[in-house]
Amino acid sequence: MPASPGTTTANHAAAIERDSRWVSLRDCDAGADGRFWYAVASTGVYCRPSCPSRRPRPENVAFFASCADAACAGYRPCLRCRPEATDRLRYGFGGSALGGVLVARSDAGVCAILLGDEADALTTDLARRFPRAQLQRDDASMRDIADAVAGLIEAPTRDPGLPLDIRGSAFQRRVWSALRAIPSGATASYADIAARIGAPTAVRAVAGACAANPLAVVVPCHRAVKSDGSLSGYRWGVERKRALLRREATAA
Repeated sequence: MPASPGTTTANHAAAIERDSRWVSLRDCDAGADGRFWYAVASTGVYCRPSCPSRRPRPENVAFFASCADAACAGYRPCLRCRPEATDRLRYGFGGSALGGVLVARSDAGVCAILLGDEADALTTDLARRFPRAQLQRDDASMRDIADAVAGLIEAPTRDPGLPLDIRGSAFQRRVWSALRAIPSGATASYADIAARIGAPTAVRAVAGACAANPLAVVVPCHRAVKSDGSLSGYRWGVERKRALLRREATAA
């Protein structure tokens, strides 16, 4: 049970709220899936951080490093988020005007588009982003998606119509939604984006969400710039960011 002998409920709740994992639980952060699991004493179930069920009271929460640990403590898996299940992601490589592209998809849709020239480094990045997933390389079945991404880079105003499986915290998804609302050929400052999502003081957090974006080009974090219009860091290189913006400005 969450509270150990001699620990008051209030103390336990305060300790849970100080734990960084509570923030991931509170925000339904899919990026934390596979890093820990939480159990709820009042329901007797354990869940993954991204579980969409109603947020539990902190005094009822316990954290576990594995499903097995939660089960050994007497909890059963949540039927809604299926914490014991493991994602199977298919991924493949393609080429583009900006170099190599790794694309990955789940049953729900495309969950990663990563840019770079080193296949091993891109695969390592994919594994880091989805630590609980079983990765299966399948270049043939992913070719159409890779070609669609390459086509989007060539013709930025064309919507590839890809089904997306966008995973992240509630805050990250708000930022990424705001990025997708920026028209091709336009840019917005991090401060502008923060204001648009109703969090004007969260400029650094907006920049962090842009850096964490797993869907290059489709979620256009390259359109986020400094307040003076200059280019700042880009997860896949500032030169790629400059090239993407140049293409979009020409096509607009």
